[in-house]
Amino acid sequence: MITPIRFKNAEQADFVKTLRKRVDNYFKSNNLRKTGGFSLKLKAVVMLLIYTVPYFLMILGVITNPWVMWAMCGIMGLGMAGIGFAVMHDANHGSFSSKKWVNDFLGFSINFLGGNVNNWKAQHNLLHHSYTNIEGYDEDIAPAGILRFSPHSEKKKIHKYQFLYAWFFYGLMTLSWTFTKDFKDVFRYEKMGLYKQLKTSLKREFWLVFATRIFYFFYMVAIPLMLMDISIWQLIVGFFTVHYIAGFVLACVFQLAHVMEDTDFPLPEDGSVSNQWAVHQLQTTLNFAADNKWLSWFIGGLNFQVEHHLFPNISHIHYPKIAPIVEATAKEFGLPYFSENSFRRALSSHARMLYQLGR
Repeated sequence: MITPIRFKNAEQADFVKTLRKRVDNYFKSNNLRKTGGFSLKLKAVVMLLIYTVPYFLMILGVITNPWVMWAMCGIMGLGMAGIGFAVMHDANHGSFSSKKWVNDFLGFSINFLGGNVNNWKAQHNLLHHSYTNIEGYDEDIAPAGILRFSPHSEKKKIHKYQFLYAWFFYGLMTLSWTFTKDFKDVFRYEKMGLYKQLKTSLKREFWLVFATRIFYFFYMVAIPLMLMDISIWQLIVGFFTVHYIAGFVLACVFQLAHVMEDTDFPLPEDGSVSNQWAVHQLQTTLNFAADNKWLSWFIGGLNFQVEHHLFPNISHIHYPKIAPIVEATAKEFGLPYFSENSFRRALSSHARMLYQLGR
């Protein structure tokens, strides 16, 4: 079982109250729902097509050139990441639709991409969002020992070079989920009491992972071998390409939000942090490339991570509009609002942070 951390600072209560009121007024005055609208539904269809069309073009024999097929696998990887960013992510925060069954259905899409929905909710919703950048709680800053994302975690000699090799391991993220991590996590999260919070059980999650993984390997491995004129090595290369591109894109975007030079990594004292939870999110989270509309569209508005962490129940399609409200309110109360104005500058900052953490 994990011990909850308390966030408390009475002096910051006015900030939290004012920010919530201003954001709520934005939706009321514009007669808007906080969930996604038609544009989000259209994006969901586009992302699904990016993933499935290349698959069927190869399965049905429309595309047979090995180099073109490899390119199709690359496009599938982008589609896989896009579904994760713009469809599954909103749905599992309950912000894709006002209808619970729609969120549940689209959130379950992760199981058909080689993951598991409640393992993702346990790590992302319960741990990462609740305890952002807190050592021993936020598993997003606790990767395999070859990487060091927190100044409070154990430092090894090899970390000196992580600013060079980390990028390769980013691409292995979804492969890890598919082959090992989910099977281990069903036991870990049960022991930590997270499944109880999610109103599920070890037995249900184990068999869910097992059954949906069989389906996943059936359509990604068995069907291509049966219907396509390819060797086992070509299949391995294609499968690896899909996952590597998806994993690399997903990992880069999520790391740029928290493992940065500006963001904080606070340690609780006596089981508490001396900040309101909302202020904690401001200190541990960073936005990037806010003016890059194409990037924002593809990654589901996750370049507006500050807004997402403060209001995870609001769909990402609204973040560009509420961002000025959040920034102005934070500055009014003398609080930080971290941002980098381009994706390139954010990547550079993350690389420098990897370098610093290695030393």
